[in-house]
Amino acid sequence: CPRCSACEPLRIKASTFAPSRSQKKILRKGNDIYVEEGNLRYTHQKLQLFNQHKKERGLSKTGQNMTMNAYIGWFHQSCTESKEFRYKIGDKLIGLSILDFGAQDISSVYFYFDTAYSHLSLGTFSILYELAWMKKRNLRYYYLGQYVARCKHLSYKSLFIFKSD
Repeated sequence: CPRCSACEPLRIKASTFAPSRSQKKILRKGNDIYVEEGNLRYTHQKLQLFNQHKKERGLSKTGQNMTMNAYIGWFHQSCTESKEFRYKIGDKLIGLSILDFGAQDISSVYFYFDTAYSHLSLGTFSILYELAWMKKRNLRYYYLGQYVARCKHLSYKSLFIFKSD
């Protein structure tokens, strides 16, 4: 927006990132979480989880559920390689991260989760997991998208605000 500077683009250099004390606590709380990595794959279960997340977090302006075609069009059609990380406890899907991959960088497209597991700080947990995953593979930057200080739904990103080179 020409006259607004509320949005701050965030990126984290994976090789130099070190979790804070509180972030290490979040990792420990998520000790039972198992992560499956793979290609994007539509399932009705994922659409239901997305719609539940959108509704319970107050992210729907109209109150209407997203359809299968809209979900596939928004998340699966990309000009770059995209993958999903499925966050699970046992066989239960509790969160899903959609990521775009560049040659050395990853961009977080969207993360949604089962709000019954909010106590696990899944948004932060997913970022920490994905940064560690990148570090093991010598990847460079993790792009978190935009941070807007006045937006409560993006507040978890404030834990990662520092400028990387």
